[in-house]
Amino acid sequence: MTVRHFALLFVVFLDLMNQGLVIPILTTIMLDPSQGFLAAGTSETARHFDFGLVMGVFFLFWFFGAAYISRLSDAIGRKEGILICLAGNLLGYVLAIVALALGSFWLLLVARAISGFTAGNQPIAQAALVDLSESEAQKTRFLGYVLTALSLGLVVGPLIGGLFSDPAVLGAAASLALPFYVVSCLVLVNIVLIALFFQNQRTERKPVRIRPQDIVLTLWEAVRRPVILRMSLVYFFGQMGLYAYFLFMDNYFLARFGFNTLQNSLALAVLGVAMGLSSTFLVGPLSGRYGKKTLLLASLGVMAVSAAVALINPWPLLAYVLILPLAAAFAIYLPTTLTLFSAAVNADEQGWIMGVAVALFTLGSGLVSLLGGRLMAIDMHFPFAIAAGCSVIASLLILLLWRGRDFRALIGK
Repeated sequence: MTVRHFALLFVVFLDLMNQGLVIPILTTIMLDPSQGFLAAGTSETARHFDFGLVMGVFFLFWFFGAAYISRLSDAIGRKEGILICLAGNLLGYVLAIVALALGSFWLLLVARAISGFTAGNQPIAQAALVDLSESEAQKTRFLGYVLTALSLGLVVGPLIGGLFSDPAVLGAAASLALPFYVVSCLVLVNIVLIALFFQNQRTERKPVRIRPQDIVLTLWEAVRRPVILRMSLVYFFGQMGLYAYFLFMDNYFLARFGFNTLQNSLALAVLGVAMGLSSTFLVGPLSGRYGKKTLLLASLGVMAVSAAVALINPWPLLAYVLILPLAAAFAIYLPTTLTLFSAAVNADEQGWIMGVAVALFTLGSGLVSLLGGRLMAIDMHFPFAIAAGCSVIASLLILLLWRGRDFRALIGK
């Protein structure tokens, strides 16, 4: 592996590290009155709503940005597209630091919006790695490295957020803003690595076409195709099942068990480890032994049961344990679903179908963020109930809708 390969994998690493680092910190500053970020006297209901709004803005801007960033990289080059995303990430972190210093909720919203709009770095880096591949075997190996980088990002992000913000670890030097300084430095390093060591492999350029209707047309084309539509409904609810749990488990652990930032960060690290181990050691063997429909129903069932048990769990340590089966099941569910998406379209539609998957994921995550924040203000158990319910709905949709000759042929693949 060369420095340019490392630079691209570092892009992927930072892309997912963002979520794992930010969520525990936002949970603390938004929900803990002692932090003084929100105005004194802000009700618990308003705090949960504001948290959901901050998270929802990130995903909804990602929803719109995803339609353009990858396409822009086709027009101006992979390197330029990656540098634009990294610059947006850096600006988002800097504005978050300023927002925390000033106690400005609205500036924090702007910071998360910018970070969300430029969060589409991963598909550009993956495309660049494909461009660098000299054989199918090398392409497969590079994409395997991508999965490793994603898993590491989900583990390291929470650890940076928890350790650098905990006075018990760093003493007086610790603060909730310090992790943002650390990750800003990492982004700067990545910018330098990309600028110095990565060059575009493809020289052809497409005209830049930025049309607001593109994101709607992408989803509308999926609606017009019955097989893709039925698969998309399952994917949408499955993603909402995971993200209702993922986005609000720190809030729940804070309210239910009094977890601090470090303890919540460790919960996200456990989730990252479980997903990484499952994707590495379970997906291949299980895919070879069981059919895709069976794997999806089993993984969704495990997700539903794990979320339901977490909802009634009275013990803090068991909360960590219950993350393991849910994360492992999702790590099986996601690649299995994406494989079916890929098999359902022609070779020249692979970019489009992955765009549909990203649009559904970001839209679902944005909606569950806004809805979950409001519902958690009513009852802290609601997000886990949503997670279990969405997983059940996805299972029922498979049983009810995945029938007929087209699906038999697809699943047979």
